[in-house]
Amino acid sequence: MLRLLIRRSRDVSYLSDDPALELEGLRDGPAQWWLRGTGDVSRDEDALKVLTTSERSRVVGYDVVIAAPRPVSILVAVDPSQASAVIDAHRGAVREAMEYLEERALVVRDRRGGDDREIQAPWAHVASFTHGVNRHGEPHLHDHVLVGARPDGARGVLDSRALFAHARAADALYRSSLRAGVARATPHVPWRSFEGVEHVAGLDEGYRVLWGGHFADRGAKLHWTRDDAQSAWERDLERFETHGAVVVPPRSPRHLDEHSFRAALEGRPTIARRHVVEAWANAATFGRAARDVTSSVDLLYPAIGRARGVREESLSLRDARMISETNVRGPRPLDAHELDSWRQRSRDRSRDGVGRSR
Repeated sequence: MLRLLIRRSRDVSYLSDDPALELEGLRDGPAQWWLRGTGDVSRDEDALKVLTTSERSRVVGYDVVIAAPRPVSILVAVDPSQASAVIDAHRGAVREAMEYLEERALVVRDRRGGDDREIQAPWAHVASFTHGVNRHGEPHLHDHVLVGARPDGARGVLDSRALFAHARAADALYRSSLRAGVARATPHVPWRSFEGVEHVAGLDEGYRVLWGGHFADRGAKLHWTRDDAQSAWERDLERFETHGAVVVPPRSPRHLDEHSFRAALEGRPTIARRHVVEAWANAATFGRAARDVTSSVDLLYPAIGRARGVREESLSLRDARMISETNVRGPRPLDAHELDSWRQRSRDRSRDGVGRSR
């Protein structure tokens, strides 16, 4: 899940002071890391480079909280041999989600000359902080990504409407990239159901019940050591009750789940690029790298390929769902390089073995 928290305070000690030792020895380097920037991000004076704003704005930046689905977080606790690979996949997916936000959601409104324009701008510094537990000690792999309110080279602050508008698409890209990354680097196979529930094949649902993440109180902020976390997880596992392992669904890992894609767009009178990206990423059952998702969308929907900010060109529901095309040619391949051949062929079930999308 991706959440955007507005920051009006320049106090970053909440993050810079927490070394997140619960992941010590599992992640590459310290908890604090730069997506873009130099210096020691664990020091307040270096981390504060991120929080840039204008003289007129009270907002100094944003905390982009990007959390792994619970079954993926649970892998860190129950399969230590694969924990490092899972954390690496998470950090890679965090980077891809932030690249999307910077490319499509980071705009500054310019109202000079009587025109109201949206100008794209990058962040000069982006810092992130990787944590492995929630306040109650449950496995909860997540990053806090700090970005400034004023992009590099801009006189004013970013248009927050665009940042919030694109948050769901960025979250879908993160989850898609994470599913693909974990499957590529470990024996585990994460997948997403038609109902939007994230699973890991073979992982007992009892773990999700044991570490559900729901508490009446928020809990106190604690600094966990690796031994503390492992001991807490071992005590929790004494209460574990099996609920049955999740099995891999009979779906093609190479093709889009067209049924899920169409359902995600249902009810929208007009559809922007961000809606198509979100639906495509979520309909990649076993995941796909974020750049593969956006490349496929831009190849299939060139009319909205340059869209960014909140003033995006839109499609009709009919054009976005492409039902007539998929009825003829079958479900669309997730590999962007295969889309040209998909466009050229008529559907031949006996030749390629791809059935009608369910």
